[in-house]
Amino acid sequence: MDIYTRYKSLRQRTEDICRPLAIEDYVVQPIVDVSPPKWHLGHTTWFFETFILTPHVQGYQPFNPDYNYVFNSYYETIGNRVIRTDRGNLSRPTVDDIYRYRQHVDEAMLKILSAPLEPEVSDLIVLGIHHEEQHQELLYTDIKYILGHNPLFPAYDVTYQPPTLKSTSTNDFIRIKEGLYEIGFKGDGFCFDNELGRHKVYLNEFEISNRLVSNAEYLEFINDDGYSDFRHWHAEGWDWVRNEKITAPLYWHFIDNSWYHYTFRGLEPIDLEASVRHVSYFEAYAYAAWKGLRLPTEFEWEVAAPNFTWGENWEWTESAYLPYPGFKKAPGAIGEYNGKFMVNQKVLRGASAITSPGHSRLTYRNFFQTNLRWQFTGIRLAK
Repeated sequence: MDIYTRYKSLRQRTEDICRPLAIEDYVVQPIVDVSPPKWHLGHTTWFFETFILTPHVQGYQPFNPDYNYVFNSYYETIGNRVIRTDRGNLSRPTVDDIYRYRQHVDEAMLKILSAPLEPEVSDLIVLGIHHEEQHQELLYTDIKYILGHNPLFPAYDVTYQPPTLKSTSTNDFIRIKEGLYEIGFKGDGFCFDNELGRHKVYLNEFEISNRLVSNAEYLEFINDDGYSDFRHWHAEGWDWVRNEKITAPLYWHFIDNSWYHYTFRGLEPIDLEASVRHVSYFEAYAYAAWKGLRLPTEFEWEVAAPNFTWGENWEWTESAYLPYPGFKKAPGAIGEYNGKFMVNQKVLRGASAITSPGHSRLTYRNFFQTNLRWQFTGIRLAK
């Protein structure tokens, strides 16, 4: 797909994700980690305007100079911004304003995409495309949190059908021999800077499950009072369980002696055969400890992944999010994209059912803090 067509398809898909929403849904921010849908629409547009149109297109006029303050996320180099917790207070600009903003930027972008591009500009556009694909997944998870915490549990889309993956119901462990392996991105095509720095790691022999932990298996942990037994938990995880009164994965509800969970179609009975999702690292670690097993490291995962099906849920690993050997931040604001977050986070590997098509890679390194679980996160065991 040429870059012109890819850009148009990308921008349309973002708006298609928001199509089932009511106007009132666009503004809600229930917690700091969840941004209002209209902020995502504006921020992804701001990225193209700020990093491509303003510096590289002579005579380009920003749609509204105030939007640099409203839609800057975390780029200190760019200047001041609305603090993250206040995104839900932005009743203005309106949803209509933001869609007009997207149209303004798209017209300018499609004009430059119709002509030959300098390599630097082309690289920035490709980064902007992958950046918006990340926000497409965040839109899905933020919308789910917004509607899933509405007391009425309204459906996002009653016709929604998640992508299906071919997976096995048999739980077997794949043995990987000890040895020296290469980790990190190799070859042509796009990757994020945190995947660069291909290097060798030595791995002891290990075994890894050929499938993710199911709801039925996780329910055994719940029924065995897993959330009430400190022995399975890190100290910080145990504090989190007690302080936040955690008793089950996010979106699970025990109603009339049966377990239900919120889905994009509304509240539904738990599918026991489906993979458990919306668990934190704390929960993934505790479940593995309860089973007498462990989580894989990100290096074990990358080496073993060609041998199993992945892409249903992001998979917690036992690896801290750290730079690979030789990691260098890009100059300017783009250098703030990944590097400054390499502390106090765990790596997740794979992809999820709502990851944008074509966005996943074997070497992709997602990362989140250990208590977070509003993403589509699951568990794969190792030993």
